[in-house]
Formats: sequence, structure tokens, C-alpha cells
Amino acid sequence: MSMDPVRLFLFLSRSLFSWRQRQGWATGLCLVLAACARLPDVNYLKVPIDSPPVPRVVNGQGTLSDKDASSVLARRLGKSKVDVKILAGLEEAATGRPLIVGNKVTLLFDGPKTIAAMMAAVSVAKDSINLETYLFDQDPLGLKFADDLIAKQKEGVQVNIIYDCVGTLGTPQAFFDRMQTAGIRLLPYHPVSPLHKLGRWRLNNRDHRKILVVDGRIAFIGGINISSVYSSGSVLHSIGKADEPAIAWRDTDLQIEGPAVAEFQKLFMTTWEKQKGKPLAAKDYFPALAPQGKEIVRAIGSTPDDPYSQFYLTLISAIDNAEKELHITQAYFVPGSRLLKSLTDAAARGVDVRLVLPSRTDSESTFHAGRAHYSSLLKAGVKIFERRGALLHSKTAVIDGVWSCVGSSNLDWRSFLDNDEVNAVVLGREFAGQMETMFARDLSYSQAIDPAAWERRSLVLRIKEWWASTYQRAL
Repeated sequence: MSMDPVRLFLFLSRSLFSWRQRQGWATGLCLVLAACARLPDVNYLKVPIDSPPVPRVVNGQGTLSDKDASSVLARRLGKSKVDVKILAGLEEAATGRPLIVGNKVTLLFDGPKTIAAMMAAVSVAKDSINLETYLFDQDPLGLKFADDLIAKQKEGVQVNIIYDCVGTLGTPQAFFDRMQTAGIRLLPYHPVSPLHKLGRWRLNNRDHRKILVVDGRIAFIGGINISSVYSSGSVLHSIGKADEPAIAWRDTDLQIEGPAVAEFQKLFMTTWEKQKGKPLAAKDYFPALAPQGKEIVRAIGSTPDDPYSQFYLTLISAIDNAEKELHITQAYFVPGSRLLKSLTDAAARGVDVRLVLPSRTDSESTFHAGRAHYSSLLKAGVKIFERRGALLHSKTAVIDGVWSCVGSSNLDWRSFLDNDEVNAVVLGREFAGQMETMFARDLSYSQAIDPAAWERRSLVLRIKEWWASTYQRAL
């Protein structure tokens, strides 16, 4: 039987290369395709950002009046250095998504807590389970999770899964076939072969989201995939090479209950429709959602189809409005010039800007591309720390003790321009306090980058930084 060139390549790659090598080839092709897109100039957008005087605030019953919205924000945020109403208005103009009140938000530190919470929610599901993920590995955790989902499907709970085709290149098709045979609806996101999307092949656009919605009432979002690398905690674990003990991963997720869950459900449904998934079984995907707590949440789902990245503009506006503290924990830090300017400008106006970044990573090129910016950031007064004892995969920020963000977006070109991403902004002092405690914990396991010592780094490191930064758009 004859075989077209693309299928021949895929066949040979499966036969001759490991899954990590195949993933590297696919990622490399993505990098080539990434060369043209650019981040928006936030100062000269085609559609100006006109901030409403009072941001739109909704609850389970509908949109609040401007008076009620102002009252809710005042009660929850209290006296704050940052003008949260202005910031929230800018975010709304950039994203088109409202603030949603009445939510319970649980901060989940690391994989064990997140995995336990997710499995607990799945175990009591009565109607539906929707999962969107970048990685779904066939490893002990992946097999256990798949078994749990299959069991719920057999109980009559409809399970629907969107999985990214590059992220799951190392996962055998039989793993997914077993779930599909059990009745689970599966949707592969942008298959690697162009034959699946003749004329509309978008290999470079990946689904980097991590969303789990159970019964339309509880949602999980953040940086944690379905993979055993998250099965152990991250504190005081060693990081070794391929022949040494497994690397411990440090990550963060959110568990959300309340009216905001519907927004994350909508993001899942929109992706399913855009990817031409088969019609979903009729279930109560959008039940009435009563208030569960006091947190104010904005759901942000970025895609390359947006005229500009919703998360990028949200982040830039938040940094530009910071007045006291800006604390960021980030796995993959490859900032463009505009983000660098926002960070250095914040430091120049007296904001305590602190970045916790990886000391080791699973992407050496990204690691060194980020380090190429250390000198200019340190000279501007930005404080940089590198997390020890774990592979940092967390993507979080907390500003002025009132604005927090957790999600899947990295601070790199790929997340801003090429990937589907999901993030949650949470407004409130209590939750921000938890975020600051988590940041302090990461800081305690980090080593500060001393500006003078950094300038004495080796020529080898400088060459690696130069090389990586030359191609940083492709990372």
C-alpha cells in the first residue's frame, strides 16, 4: 500500500525515534511556523481600550447595577493602593469578560493536593465530567485517572475529553481507544498530520489549557497536567539527569466553586465546537449556580483567534497599575520588550518587583533565553530568585495584596500568541494573602541572583544566553 509523505514521516518517526524525540520534532516544526506572529503594541491597538467607569460585575442571577457593583468591590477590596476599579475596567475592555462574585476559590499547592482534589470531585460526579488537557500520560497516574473516568462513564456520567496532539505524542493511541470504547467522548486538538485539516493546518496552535469541570459546579484550572511527575510534593526533592531519580515538579492549581464555573465550562464548550467535535450527549452542563463564597473571579481564555492576547493585555495592565508589590512565579520566562518595560518601569517607580524563576528546567533553550534578560532587569532594580529543589512549573502572580492570577500561561511568546490558554484573576485581600504565603514559601527555597556575581558569570553561559535569545521568538 502506498503512503503519502506525511504519513510516511509519522510512521518512520514512530519506528525509529523515542516519543521525546518525536515530540521534539513536532515542537521544532511548530517553532518554524511561529516566526511571523507578533505581540500587539498595547499603546497603539487598533481598537483603543476604553475603560468603563465601573467594571461589569455579575452573580448567578445576572449583572449587578453600577451602584451594587461598586459596593461589592468596596466591601471585598477595602482600602487598596491600587485603583482596582480602573484595573478591572481595563481588563474587561481587553477580555470582554466580567467579574463574577460569589465564588469559593481554593488554592492548591503542588500535585498531590491538586490530584487528590480532582479525583475526589470525579468520584462524586453525577452528571458530567469535562476535561481539557495538554498532557495525558500513560503512566501510573494517567492510568488511574483513566480508570476513574471509565468507571464514572459506566455509571452514566458523561465524560468528555479534549487532549492536545503534540502534548500527547508519547501516549499510545490504545490508551485513548480504551476510554473511547467505554463511551467517553474524545476530541484530539489539532492533529499533527495536515491530512486532518486540509487547508487549515494549524500545527503551531496548541491547546495548553488545563481545565476540569465536574457536574458544571466545580472547576479546576492551573498548570497541572495528567502526569505522574505531579504525584509527589516538590519540597526538598533533588533534580537529576535522565539516569537519576525523577524530577519533582512544583506547580499550582485552583479549585473554583460558584457562578464562575460556568465561564470555564463555556471555554471548554467553545473549544469543542471550534474543533468540530461530535455533538455532546445531552446533560445539565450549565446548572443554576448559587453563591459558594466571597471571592471575585474573572475567567480569561486566550486563543490565537483573538485580535490580541487577552491574558497578555490583562497582565500588562495589572503590572502597569502596580503601586507597591509585584510578585511573580513563572516556569518559562521569555519576555518581549513591552513586558520587560512594564517590569522595569514598575521597579523604577518604587514597586517591589520580585521574580521567582527556575534554577533548572525541562527546556534549556527557554531557560537561557530568560536568563539573557537578567542583567537589564537587575540593573533596573528587579529582584530575581531561582527556585531550588524542584522543577518550577507554576504560573502565578500577586499584586499589591489584592490582585492574583493563576493559570496555564507562561510568560513567553508561545503562550501569548500561539496557544489556547486559561487563567483566573481573583480580586480580594484574603485570597491574595494566601498567594503571598505561597510566594514566601517558594522564596524560602530560592537563591537570590546577586547583580555583581551575575556579571561575573562564565563565557559559556553568556554564549548560551546569546544563542537562546537570538531565537527566543521560536521558544
